[in-house]
Amino acid sequence: MYEIRFHAAIAKLPAAAWDSLRADDNPFVSHAFLRALEDTGCVRAQWGWQAHHLALYDDNRLVAAAPLYLKGNSHGEFVFDWGWARAWEHAGGEYYPKLLNAVPYSPVPGPRLLAGHDEHTALLQRALVDAMRDEARRLGLSSVHANFLLLPELDAFDEGWLARSDVQFHWHNRGYRHFPDFLAALSHKKRKNILRERARIATSGLLIEWRSGDTLDRHEWDRIHALYEATFDAKGNHAVLTAAFFRRLGELGTLAQVALARQDAEIVAMALFVQGDGVLYGRYWGASLEMPGLHFELCYYQGIDYAITRQLRRFEPGAQGEHKLARGFLPVRTYSRHWLANKDFRAAVAASLTHEGPAVDDYATELLQHSPYAQHEDSTR
Repeated sequence: MYEIRFHAAIAKLPAAAWDSLRADDNPFVSHAFLRALEDTGCVRAQWGWQAHHLALYDDNRLVAAAPLYLKGNSHGEFVFDWGWARAWEHAGGEYYPKLLNAVPYSPVPGPRLLAGHDEHTALLQRALVDAMRDEARRLGLSSVHANFLLLPELDAFDEGWLARSDVQFHWHNRGYRHFPDFLAALSHKKRKNILRERARIATSGLLIEWRSGDTLDRHEWDRIHALYEATFDAKGNHAVLTAAFFRRLGELGTLAQVALARQDAEIVAMALFVQGDGVLYGRYWGASLEMPGLHFELCYYQGIDYAITRQLRRFEPGAQGEHKLARGFLPVRTYSRHWLANKDFRAAVAASLTHEGPAVDDYATELLQHSPYAQHEDSTR
């Protein structure tokens, strides 16, 4: 039997012990990344996020943990349950708050049930799942959700949890020597289109450069954040990440990488990436000018080139976007699990998922029929 505790701040948990429990070195579930979100005001109750981290202890030693939040809305999750919320509230229930096992604002597959790497891992993962469900019952919450799980974690969820799947687009390094080597693997039409898009930027007069976050000064970080904020606002979205959070990323060594476009020395566009465990993750984009192809150059082609040069295994550019397929990114499945407290509500949602699941399967299959590669390459599970 383990002692179960819930913590209102990641700072209450020991950093080294937390990080040692991760199944891999995914940077988004690192103690430092989660603490940066909390310390700099990105996680706050008025925005629907309240830390409620789960920890299991054996004689005061942390043996398992899960990033957990009380959610007052469904913003910043990327596994969309707005329809479920409307249905339950229309029936007279209260959908929020709910419990969420995830990383705020980060639709990145990675460890969610942190339970070490030995013969006790499976048992501890199931104990975490049971503890989340028991806590929801204790608090009288409508539901518990675990988003962007790793495949090995799925067995920890019993038949009482509803299964969902979706599709992202990831680029995989097939041992390319350089960017032209990658281009040679594409069909002629796709290769020609990429060359045309890159040539437009190459002749635009913009200076493109890569910078490690730890080399940027405060003025540069504030400019990068201003571009992110303005671009989010222009699209009608709320820019939840603070300038202090961006600067904190710069303090975490080489975790943050940024592709910049300068015009007359001024930063006019940026793409912010996070790097860890041999993977590059595309996160945020911002620009103060409209230029055809600039988004593709900074967010996709620069990332692919960077991954090849540094022999990274994979490049995940972010959620959604069929346009990524034509630029070398293949469909990959993502997984989530959901527990709904009310049995009738759970049955109704389960019935809807019997239609959603096959539709996602068909979508993923259809996407692979349009692979950009000259010789068909299947995506990984």
